Amino acid sequence: MKVIIMAGGKGTRIASIINNVPKPMIKLCGKPILEHQINCLKRNGLTDITIVIGHLGHCIKEYFGNGERFGVCIHYYEEHEPLGTAGALYKIDGLINNNEDFLLLCGDIIFDLDFSRLINFHKAHNADATLVSHPNSHPYDSSVLVTQLLLPNTKGGMPTDTHRIIQWLNKEDERLWYKNRVNAGIQIISPSLLLDAKKYLHTEKIDLDRDILKPSIQNKKIYAYDTSEYIKDVGTPERYHSTEIDMKNGLINARNITLKQKAVFLDRDGTINKEVGFLTNINDLELVENAGEAIRTINNSSYLAIVVTNQPAIARGELDFLELQEINNKLETLLGKEGCYLNAIYYCPHHTDKGFKGERLEYKCNCNCRKPKAGLLLQAADDFNIDLSQSYMIGNSENDVKTGQNAGCKQSFLIGHNLSLLDIINNIVKRNLG
Repeated sequence: MKVIIMAGGKGTRIASIINNVPKPMIKLCGKPILEHQINCLKRNGLTDITIVIGHLGHCIKEYFGNGERFGVCIHYYEEHEPLGTAGALYKIDGLINNNEDFLLLCGDIIFDLDFSRLINFHKAHNADATLVSHPNSHPYDSSVLVTQLLLPNTKGGMPTDTHRIIQWLNKEDERLWYKNRVNAGIQIISPSLLLDAKKYLHTEKIDLDRDILKPSIQNKKIYAYDTSEYIKDVGTPERYHSTEIDMKNGLINARNITLKQKAVFLDRDGTINKEVGFLTNINDLELVENAGEAIRTINNSSYLAIVVTNQPAIARGELDFLELQEINNKLETLLGKEGCYLNAIYYCPHHTDKGFKGERLEYKCNCNCRKPKAGLLLQAADDFNIDLSQSYMIGNSENDVKTGQNAGCKQSFLIGHNLSLLDIINNIVKRNLG
């Protein structure tokens, strides 16, 4: 698959780091950002690369040449006038005049991905475009993607995330509660999508997101590919410095999904948000003290932060799936404002007891996912390639402790007796750094 890297930006936000080279040439641990990208692409067998250059583009050409020294083949397209994030795609020879989808990425992001999974996802969905998405620590100033949720029929089952994008929220768009699913700046594009969009565009300067992708979500097959792998925009001094620390600590490579992951599993109610009994009213959701700092500590470590929670109010008829989704969205929004994120939320909607007014009998069953059974953790382990023996469980009940034990976690922790969530997580991270 051909790769296009957009490397023509001026990088005004990061000018305090260095301003005499283009942003993709800023060095992290002794190598330009662009070199880290090319090395990752090469490891994935993606060696046919075109770099779109503009501002100070000669620096890139002089350093990389034809790519032979780096084990890849590099071509260049030079913008003499800024063409936006997509204008050059219409001018690169042969790019849109064939039927071959291509990988497009921004030149100012650091990542380590298993691209074969992304490509297989794209092909399996027969997508016009597939956008890599992930949670990040600043969703409030990022583009957020909303995907289609298929609700179960009366025979039970769980809602299915189709991953098809149905709404695109730019940072200036009005939004209240939202899932922390951010557009990461890596995508696979079908040339047919560009050709169809061109019929309605009357300028050479084109923004990929606002002019092509966002207007196409209603009538095209555009999907979000969620990943927990490391992707970070290093466009500001703060993010640059934090990324360099992550690189020095080996965190970037360790997050590649081909390697076994570690997780801190967290109960929800009474652990991250305040206990109010069955949480059925979104207005009752409040974070516990220092929850944001605790989860931010996980995010900055080698662990994933994954919620596993029993939600029997579904079976009792006191809450429906859309209401639960909105409550979880509020949780993710509040944590995002605290500069942290969850990698996933898993829940069990079942309950064995009967006799409640309005109960949903299809969810009255002895399932494998209701804690203290290990089903939720086993599902997460399968989805994220997690080594449960190197992972932890934290909750506010003995059931949570038993859940971790039943799943084979390294250790389970019980909040209480002057032991807070933050205390436990600091203990886990410090122990495993030492």
